[in-house]
Amino acid sequence: MRQLSVLIAGALACAPVAAQTSEELAAQLKSLREELAQQRARVEQLERQAGILAAPAPARVLADVRGAGVAEDAAVGRAPPADRRPPAVAPIFEQPGVLTPRDKYVIEPAVQFGYSSSNRIALVGYTIIPALLIGLVDVREVKRNTTTASMTLRRGLTNRLELELKVPYVYRSDATVSRELFTGTAVENVFQTSGKAIGDVELAARYQLNNGGVDLPYFIGGLRFKTRTGRDPFEVVTDCTTRCVGTNATGTGLPIDLPTGSGFYSLQPSLTWLMPSDPAIFFGNFSYLHNFKRGNVSRTVLSGEQEALGEIKPGDVFGFNFGMGLALNDKASLSLGYDHSSIGRTYQRGQPVPGSVRTQLGTLLLGFSYRINDKRTISVSVGAGLTRDTPDVSLMARMPLTF
Repeated sequence: MRQLSVLIAGALACAPVAAQTSEELAAQLKSLREELAQQRARVEQLERQAGILAAPAPARVLADVRGAGVAEDAAVGRAPPADRRPPAVAPIFEQPGVLTPRDKYVIEPAVQFGYSSSNRIALVGYTIIPALLIGLVDVREVKRNTTTASMTLRRGLTNRLELELKVPYVYRSDATVSRELFTGTAVENVFQTSGKAIGDVELAARYQLNNGGVDLPYFIGGLRFKTRTGRDPFEVVTDCTTRCVGTNATGTGLPIDLPTGSGFYSLQPSLTWLMPSDPAIFFGNFSYLHNFKRGNVSRTVLSGEQEALGEIKPGDVFGFNFGMGLALNDKASLSLGYDHSSIGRTYQRGQPVPGSVRTQLGTLLLGFSYRINDKRTISVSVGAGLTRDTPDVSLMARMPLTF
C-alpha cells in the first residue's frame, strides 16, 4: 500500500494540471484509478500467498475441562481444528460432562454440605375408639448435618476416554429431639451423635461414544465402582433399648457414633447426553446403581452383645437428571437442572425389611461457574429438596485444576 501512495504522488506531480482541460483530467483520473485497482489486487494476491490477509481472524478454541476454559489462539493462516469434545457447562451434577483431554490431569478439590430435618411419630399401643389411644406416643425430630470434603483426580488417556479416582472425607452430626407422651413428663430429650472418617473411595471410567456438533447430541457412557473404605454402618455401636444398663445408655436405640460409608459395594453404569443449541446447552443423565448384598451381617449394641442380622440386600437406585446451561460470557456460565433418584426396598434374609418402602428423592439445582484463568475454574451449586426424604438444602463448591 505504501508503494501505491508513492506511485500516485509521482503521477500527479508529472501531470501539467494547468494546461489540461477538465475532460483530460477526468480521463487521466480514471486511468489512475484503474491502475490503482490493478496494483491493489496484485498486493492482495501477494499477501494471500504470504498467509497474511487471507488468514481467518484469530479464533478462540474452547477446551473447557470440568468448567475450566483453556483458550488457545488458532495458528495464523490455518483454520482451527474442529473440537470433537462436548461443550462445557457449569457443573451441578456428580457426573461430569466434558472429558479430560489426552495426557492432561485434572485435580478437583471440593466441599459439599447438606442439611436435612425430619419428624417421626411412633404409636405403640391399641385404640379403644379412633380418637383414644392406650399406650405410648413417641415423637422424634431429627436434624442432620453432613459435610464431605473430597479430592478427585482425572486422567485423559485419549480425547475420548478418561479415568477418575475420588477420595472423600465425611463428617456427620445428628441431633435427635424426642418427647415421650403419656409417661408423666413433657421434658424434651436431646440425643447428639457424630462421626468422621474417610468415606467410600470411588473409581470411574467415561468414554465419549460419538462425534456431536451443532444441533447434534454428544453421548458419554460411564461406569463407576464404589468401595467399602468408609466406616461400616454395622461397625458402629448402637445404643440399646430401655432395658440396658450402663453409664452411656440412653434407651434410644440410636447409634452412638455415625457411619461414613454405605457398607456395600456398588456398581453404577450411566449414560450422559449433551445437546448444543446456541446460545444454550441442554444436558441430562440416566443411571442405575446396583448394590451387592452381604451375608452374615451383625451389629454390636452398647451392652457388648452381637445382634445377628443375616443377609442384607439394600435396594438398587434408578436415577435421572436433566438441565440447561447458558454461557453469560467467555468466563462465566450458569446452569439450572433437576435430579431424581428412586431407591428400592431393603431386604433382610430374602424378605423386605418391615417399614422399608421405595423412596423418591428429588432435588432442584442451580449452579454457577467462573473461569479464573486457563487452568483454574471455581464452581458453586445449590440444591433444594423437593420431596420429604430429600435433604432440605445442599451446597457444593469445587475448583478443578488442569495440568
